[in-house]
Amino acid sequence: MSKKNINRSVATFVAGVTLAATLASCSGSDTKPSTPSATSPAATTTTAAKEPAKEPAKAPSNLSGNITVDGSSTVAPISKAVAEDFAKSNPGVKVPVGTSGTGGGFKKFCSGDTDISNASRPIKKKEAEDCQKAGVEFIELPIAVDGLTVVVNKENTWAKCLTVAELKKMWEPDAEGKITSWDQIRPDFPKETIALFGAGADSGTFDYFTEAINGKSKVIRKDYQPSEDDNIIVKGVQGGKGAIGFFGVSYYEENAKKLNAVEVDGGKGCVSPTAENINSGKYAPLSRPLFIYVSKKAIARPEVKAFIEFYLNKDEKLVKEVGYVPLPGDALTKVKERFTKAAVGSTFMDAPAGVSVAELLAKDLK
Repeated sequence: MSKKNINRSVATFVAGVTLAATLASCSGSDTKPSTPSATSPAATTTTAAKEPAKEPAKAPSNLSGNITVDGSSTVAPISKAVAEDFAKSNPGVKVPVGTSGTGGGFKKFCSGDTDISNASRPIKKKEAEDCQKAGVEFIELPIAVDGLTVVVNKENTWAKCLTVAELKKMWEPDAEGKITSWDQIRPDFPKETIALFGAGADSGTFDYFTEAINGKSKVIRKDYQPSEDDNIIVKGVQGGKGAIGFFGVSYYEENAKKLNAVEVDGGKGCVSPTAENINSGKYAPLSRPLFIYVSKKAIARPEVKAFIEFYLNKDEKLVKEVGYVPLPGDALTKVKERFTKAAVGSTFMDAPAGVSVAELLAKDLK
């Protein structure tokens, strides 16, 4: 029974007692007080019987311990939302979520310093080797889909759609010190100075964007303003008419009133970064899966196992709440099976940027 219904029952009971007492005082000794007495136990019994019905849905309340999570700032909002919900039924378990970037998170994870690593890209071969050397076996769990959003200043009325080739012309290393004005990107664009803002080198967003646009991870012009803090990128793009930047779609949605999203033409026409386009893979090459990597050793601890089970069952609702795209149902079922089997290793490591998210998620999770 909900708290609201319990209060309503109590209010009804109190009103009944009051009414009975009033009638008794008006009618004299002929009025029997047995009616409210009979009503009271029934109401109390009903309330007590229904109250425990909530408990089976909760994780065991006697769990305790600390679960360490670090990594991608893009994935952090999902993990934080899950941690907050998990804490409601497991107050003895602490789940702090750090944001040192995907690369920084893997360094800690493969050193055995964290239990779970948030990642906005698949683990790299070198990182997997570092994990192996340290004896850290991991379970790779896709938990959502994201689209990188290219954003421009609100006063930018010309760059409504950009091709991948135009983005590359703007962001590639050869553009450094040379491509400085919008009319160099397209002749009919104004002679407006370009100011570039984007994710820092430890970010999975940085890795994915550079690979998808420039053809190789971490290859980019050096005269742009990098930051691990998406809010700084927002302020940077807000600060100049010719400014342009990139970050995850959820952060754009939080700041849609401050910035404009650019449609991207990956070869099949201009496509906006909507949930439907991202999940279908139509928004190419800037759509991608998001992950958590879990230490196999850590899931031997009951609080970690319970947290991941809770995470995967809560995933769809919370993913929507924080602005990302939930996994297709069949893919989420496979992810749950992978965790149940504690299947270690990576399926997504060698997947090239630009392959549709739907295709990636359809791969067999061995």
